[in-house]
Amino acid sequence: MKEKNAWVINGFLGLLLMLAVDALGLVLLMNEYILLGIVLLVASAPLLSAITVVQPNQAMVVTFFGSYAGTIRKSGLWMTVPFSVRKKVSLRVRNFNSAKLKVNDIEGNPIEIAAVVVFRVIDSAKATFDVDNYEQFVEIQSETALRHVANKYPYDTFDSNGYSLRGNSEEVAAELSRELQERLSVAGVEVMEARLTHLAYSTEIASAMLQRQQATAIIAARSKIVEGAVGMVQLAIAQLQQEGVIELDEERKAAMINNLLVAIVSDRSANPVINTGSLY
Repeated sequence: MKEKNAWVINGFLGLLLMLAVDALGLVLLMNEYILLGIVLLVASAPLLSAITVVQPNQAMVVTFFGSYAGTIRKSGLWMTVPFSVRKKVSLRVRNFNSAKLKVNDIEGNPIEIAAVVVFRVIDSAKATFDVDNYEQFVEIQSETALRHVANKYPYDTFDSNGYSLRGNSEEVAAELSRELQERLSVAGVEVMEARLTHLAYSTEIASAMLQRQQATAIIAARSKIVEGAVGMVQLAIAQLQQEGVIELDEERKAAMINNLLVAIVSDRSANPVINTGSLY
């Protein structure tokens, strides 16, 4: 099915035409042209069934004895095909909030995910005739696409390689919108935006994954601290040797490096032990 324009004329003009036919029929009846007057009065009655009102941002799908006659998109009062059946289709922008779905990511971890889909109807004929109920179709296909996208990515990447649901929300939203548009084009629906509104590990593994994230963060922080500490120790030894403050042999240099690294890398304040000299 493809949307086309229905035959219409201005509704006020149609009402005037109907009143003119009725008036002419009454005049003929009064002038003893009974048969012709009755024919005109009977012919004007179907015109009343052709009057329809279209609201702003609304389409009126017109069918005539099972055949698609077209769609009225312009708002106002119109006269269309008599004895036709007309169905309203909203063209307004609407939201669909999916329920929280429990799915597995690409690594098999159970997660909870939900999304909001912003859409509108752009082809009233497809939305009416190609699917049974386009609103229900949008809901089911949105949840199906969300499950499929969630299965393609991990919840998080601990090595910072590749996309993840948590770290690449913009890319995931674009992928979800693209897949939704492919699924919903058959219903004449345009997907304007699709974004994740909820993302979390399932309760049965949430605590374990939290510990894993904390351990990863601690390891990353320790690596930065050690890297900085090594640089500081190298700078301190080089500066002492350059200024000739003290001459260090390899054993004392190793002891100094050990003490500096312990003092810098330790997660607690260092408590120095002061050597005041030997008793002998």
